[in-house]
Amino acid sequence: MPDGLMAKSPAKTSPFKSIPRTVFQLGLVSLFNDMAKEMIYPVVPLFLAQVLGAGPAAVGWVEGMAESTSSLLKVFSGIGTDRVKKKKPFLIFGFAISTLLRPLVGLASTWPWVLVLRFADRMGKGVRSAPQDALIADVTNDSNRGVSYGFHSAMDDAGQLIGPFIAGGLLLLGLTFRNVILLSIIPGVLAWITVWTVHEKSSGPLKPKKLTLLQDWNTLGGNFKSLITVLFIFSLGNSADAFLMIRLSQVGVSNWLIALLWGLHGGVRMFTSPYSGSLSDRWGRKPLIISGWFYYALIYLGFALLSDKTSMIFLFLAYGVFYGLCEPSEKAFVADLAPQTLRGTAFGYYNLIIGLGALPASLLFGWIATVWSYPWAFAVGAALAALASLFLLFIPRTK
Repeated sequence: MPDGLMAKSPAKTSPFKSIPRTVFQLGLVSLFNDMAKEMIYPVVPLFLAQVLGAGPAAVGWVEGMAESTSSLLKVFSGIGTDRVKKKKPFLIFGFAISTLLRPLVGLASTWPWVLVLRFADRMGKGVRSAPQDALIADVTNDSNRGVSYGFHSAMDDAGQLIGPFIAGGLLLLGLTFRNVILLSIIPGVLAWITVWTVHEKSSGPLKPKKLTLLQDWNTLGGNFKSLITVLFIFSLGNSADAFLMIRLSQVGVSNWLIALLWGLHGGVRMFTSPYSGSLSDRWGRKPLIISGWFYYALIYLGFALLSDKTSMIFLFLAYGVFYGLCEPSEKAFVADLAPQTLRGTAFGYYNLIIGLGALPASLLFGWIATVWSYPWAFAVGAALAALASLFLLFIPRTK
């Protein structure tokens, strides 16, 4: 066939080119905020255990209570953003709370004070999380929603890569845990300044909707309710990652290296999140989530059965793939199932369920680790994750 008559195949375009500008802006905000958050996240459990003398039960209370109680705010902020049809004010206020209160953990003298300040920090996340996820849903569609959530998660993870490396470097230079926590205010301020640049399409004059909680709950539908029920079962086995870092410390990994490993863990998440989000746009949300939950079960089973330093480090880094597989797909699934007018509410309930599971999950882990051992606690988490994966198979596949 002559060259001029040959059919031209359509040029393949990268799915990342379809990501809206607003998502890029939110990603930059998340980059700076997670740099601040992750500077202290690998440090706080070590600070609690080594400086304040807190045991695993206390760590469970600190991490579990902070996540669970702040989750109530995620529901109200989600419902509120659907009522006023504005999301950016929630983001500005939420990031301001975290930026100001997070570094004060470095001044705590007892673990209950850490609990109070961690709770206050997570209040900021509670205010901003659902509106942020809903804003991404508003500017995307079925063809680019997964990759957009994946990109946003990757920017979170880039902050998790950079923040712990900064913390590890500061510890190597001789700074104390307290110094590192206090210095986290610098990237936090950058996040708060950047959030003012986020573009939100004007929705016209402010006309708040009438509050109809029961009607809105019913409108979300049976598939959405089934999804968050199964998510709650999984969250009961998804205890705080702080226990993983304490376990690394138990097998002899040094403090500065734990901080660097947490950063590398974020790097693994950063590279897997956008690609798995793109795969969920093509293959569907459920296959990615089920795969991720089974993978989580295998990682936790590895932590239960193995105890040498090399194996622990390998499992810890491999654990990052779980977040890449699940987080973008879960959020895209929620957006798929929720009506456009109730996306903030839907993400509020989604975050609530995950947060409500965090407290009993961390308390259960801490109790089992105290009464029996850390391996038994990891084994229970693996069993709950596998059970949730099986239940998810029965939710109708809409995407």
